[in-house]
Amino acid sequence: MHGAAVPAAEDEYHDDIFPDLDAPEDGTPWQAPADLEEHLYELAEADDAYTYLRAISITGLYRPVAMSDVAPGATERPVLTIDVPDGRKVAQMYTAGVLPRPHPEVVYEFVTLGTLANELPVDIDLLVVNAATPCQQFFLTTDDEREVWADLHEANYDSGRLMDRVDTRRTGAPDSVTLLRGLACGAHLCFANGDAWNTLDWHGAGYHSEVERLEEWWGVHDREEWLGVQERLLNREVSPWYWDFVLGARTSLIAEYGPRVDPELWRQCVEVTIRNRVFESEGPDAPHRPGDDPDLDDFVAALRGLVGKVLRYESRFRADGLLPADGHVASVAAWDIGRASKMARWGRGARYATHAELHEAIERAGHAAQSAYGSWEEFSAGYVLGRCLHFDEEHFGDWYTTVLHAHRELVSDPDSPWLTVPFG
Repeated sequence: MHGAAVPAAEDEYHDDIFPDLDAPEDGTPWQAPADLEEHLYELAEADDAYTYLRAISITGLYRPVAMSDVAPGATERPVLTIDVPDGRKVAQMYTAGVLPRPHPEVVYEFVTLGTLANELPVDIDLLVVNAATPCQQFFLTTDDEREVWADLHEANYDSGRLMDRVDTRRTGAPDSVTLLRGLACGAHLCFANGDAWNTLDWHGAGYHSEVERLEEWWGVHDREEWLGVQERLLNREVSPWYWDFVLGARTSLIAEYGPRVDPELWRQCVEVTIRNRVFESEGPDAPHRPGDDPDLDDFVAALRGLVGKVLRYESRFRADGLLPADGHVASVAAWDIGRASKMARWGRGARYATHAELHEAIERAGHAAQSAYGSWEEFSAGYVLGRCLHFDEEHFGDWYTTVLHAHRELVSDPDSPWLTVPFG
């Protein structure tokens, strides 16, 4: 069982527990939060309930759940309902774009239209999607209606269908360029998951999915573990230190000899520097010369081998447009920084992070990126190299091709943060 959420600070409480968006006045067009809600608004205005259902069968919905019903030890997660004056019971569901700032007493869980068809309690008479918003729509919950939901789900739902895309919120995004820059550092992961890159009102894939994501991929089960991982990512301590050590050796050689560094000179620089560090830190009697210490020799051989691996990746990056013809990667800091940007949001989605902690981490990620790079393109190349060194093993398989696709879209899509948020 995962750990309890962070105790809420006083400023975590607010009135927007459920979405509440005003309708446009005097014929003014409604500025919808995102493309989906704009589409649903048009369908609601046209009273096209079937096409509305088809749209949400593709995307899925979010249902509010009392925090007390998801806390450790809770056995049920009942659907929150309201009773309307005529005595009917109504269940509220929402699309991702209208979800409010997280509240200490309510979480939102992802649910598909197919699940609702089979599991929505039989005593519920109506389903309302996006209540108290201009794209609100009511549906009966009869057996015939549920059969339509199930059929639409079967025909249209694919969990991967909405991934690999730039998703930008039109409303509700922060105004601060500092925050937007920090959010943009997570753009590779937002693209891969189909998440809106520019929202701080983070619910992700739903509360339990966010908790499970942190458990499965990061071994994070509670707030304290999240705090530890978040800090290590922001300090660039998760990736192996020797990746940037090897890249830094080349940077030093470039400063001394110019941009064209002989690979063997680079390898020699790496070896001499690491052996000198052992000598300086452990004293002249420490085994630091070749042949003195088999473990040190193996480590030096691995670092020399890393030089070749970096050169081969950079050659491929140039061929694929990730780097300019004479470009190279100076640091893989972006691999930790980009994940730190998303870790802040994942922690918020799992309720391990406070609103203030989310802001602070996002801002720090942006500052860290500026300290290590000069442009979004440089940041992206560093991120891709870090990901490849972590996962790809020079196979140039999915771990590389998927993030290459993300890079190409992020440097060209007009809605991409890398074209709308200044790096410097």
